[in-house]
Amino acid sequence: MTVGFSGSYLPQDVTFLLKPVAMPATDVAAKEAAIQSGARHYSEMIAPESVPGQAYLDLYDAALARNGARLAADVAALAAHLRDRADGREVVIASLARAGTPIGVLLHRTLQAQGGRSAHYAISIIRDRGIDRQALAHIAARHDPADVVFLDGWTGKGAIAGELRSSLADRPMGFTPTLAVIADPAGQADIAATDDDYLIASGLLNGIVSGLVSRSILSAETVGPGDFHACVTYPQHAAADRSRAFVDALAPMAAIAQPRAIDGHAAKRPALMAACETLVADMLARAGTTDRNRIKPGIAEATRALLRRLPERLYIREADDPDVAHLLHLAREGGVPVEPLPATSRYRAVAIIASLGKDSA
Repeated sequence: MTVGFSGSYLPQDVTFLLKPVAMPATDVAAKEAAIQSGARHYSEMIAPESVPGQAYLDLYDAALARNGARLAADVAALAAHLRDRADGREVVIASLARAGTPIGVLLHRTLQAQGGRSAHYAISIIRDRGIDRQALAHIAARHDPADVVFLDGWTGKGAIAGELRSSLADRPMGFTPTLAVIADPAGQADIAATDDDYLIASGLLNGIVSGLVSRSILSAETVGPGDFHACVTYPQHAAADRSRAFVDALAPMAAIAQPRAIDGHAAKRPALMAACETLVADMLARAGTTDRNRIKPGIAEATRALLRRLPERLYIREADDPDVAHLLHLAREGGVPVEPLPATSRYRAVAIIASLGKDSA
């Protein structure tokens, strides 16, 4: 059985509890058609990944320079909160692959810089399929499940947060669904550094900022009894890899940041959840659909939709907002119409996935 690997990160930064496999990519249009027809679940296929062009990479570099100090401060605040919450015990980070993984590496390094004890694993959770219980068993054999916090980068509308709660409703092996994120505009996380939908630079890129690892895969052809959920690795993109550079740029800033208190987030969650539901309802009406899975709110979720799906429309709050410049770039490249969001929206961007005739994606 696969016993874990570190991708392009340092071995001490993370252990991916995933099974690397060779799997042919499915082109985006065919993948979208298979998902929406119900023929295949999204986790049974993987879209092709290539290195973005220089113009887009320049936008990533600008985003990292512009928002890097803010992200480092948020990581420091999250680390201090988790360290204090642990009260001398180990903090075991289970980052949700793959968006959670770059943040998990940063958090792991920052906890140690702050004098805490931590371990970091990247594990799979898949909407409508659940969390990888084989990975949980691996962690439970080495750590107290009570010390584990699940980590993602952000929330969109809370689909993965809901999947985590559902997957761990029976408290398997003693795990509880405590979710921490950097940004929680949906009000779905238990612990968050902010509720602002701001641009987290790692959200602009795919595998080249996530250890040269794909999102997780779960199919009968790739995952057998006793296996972790699967992934594809991208050693062919090593020359363009930003994974370690992203962490190396921000970890020193997070290590010296003066942490601020973030324990007021719980009180904000009901209002955040209500605002999220209002926005989703509005977007469903605009799209003429009842399929929530076609609505991708938030800068990062909209980015993923434009990079990996077939978007029908992009909504943005402010056309001159530098945090959505990369979205406008992708929309221009893909011929995606752009419309305004209300100025009162908590989200700066929302993407709508195109319907191919059947709402099931």
